[in-house]
Amino acid sequence: MVENRPILKIVTHLILIFGIVIVALPIWITFVASTHDEARMLQAPLPLLPGGHFFENFTKTLFGSGLAGSEVAPVWRMLLNSMAMAMMISIGKIIISLLSAFAIVYFKFPFRMGFFWLIFITLMLPVEVRILPTFEVVANLGMLNSYWGLSIPLIASATATFMFRQVFLTIPDEMLESARIDGAKPMRFFFDILLPLSRTNIAALFVILFIYGWNQYLWPLLITTDTDMTTIVMSIKQMLEAAEQSPQWNIIMMTALLAMIPPVFVVIAMQKMFVKGLTETDK
Repeated sequence: MVENRPILKIVTHLILIFGIVIVALPIWITFVASTHDEARMLQAPLPLLPGGHFFENFTKTLFGSGLAGSEVAPVWRMLLNSMAMAMMISIGKIIISLLSAFAIVYFKFPFRMGFFWLIFITLMLPVEVRILPTFEVVANLGMLNSYWGLSIPLIASATATFMFRQVFLTIPDEMLESARIDGAKPMRFFFDILLPLSRTNIAALFVILFIYGWNQYLWPLLITTDTDMTTIVMSIKQMLEAAEQSPQWNIIMMTALLAMIPPVFVVIAMQKMFVKGLTETDK
């Protein structure tokens, strides 16, 4: 039994507060920088308290062309591109992984486990390793500068397939036998039994995959040459390079702040199901 000592509570709370400060300080500085004008951000020392230009910078950043002197799309367009890419990747990965795990667990066909291990081995082949052949395939299919080109090469997921396979293996065989007795076809069993039992795992995986898709940098940088198809993450890098000639750190920080909002919103909105999907089951 752990003793309840006041000194331990104080120490643990101090450590927790210290950790929160370390994590939150860069976000606070980003927010503060987005509330000041361009001239103040070029003066030393950097401000630590918010200014009065937040809404002005917000409007200029979201509906303008971002950073002056840089060839980037309006920030609202970049957010839309990143949202479309993240949603297509996360939903596509979940659908393909669910169907793959369903086939591997519940269908008996030759070399079934061999196919599973072939899928699992792809964990050792990230996008960076197979980027040249993948780019050639996407280019030959005419999917450069398109949402399909941004998302389809990143949809397959061995991790998600393995996760759903393990979830399906924990479902009692009696449920499958009961479904067969009731005359349920395989896809009826899939939609009526497996999907409801896997909803918390799907929610947890969606959060992880959405953030994965949102933070993609190398692949969008490679296949997009049209500024209207750039994503928010790669555009922040372009803004930083342009800032060496025309520093507008208030615009850059506001762009970074806007880029944080969708992933944070997804995590907060699905927090309960995310934790439940990683710690509990509905079975």
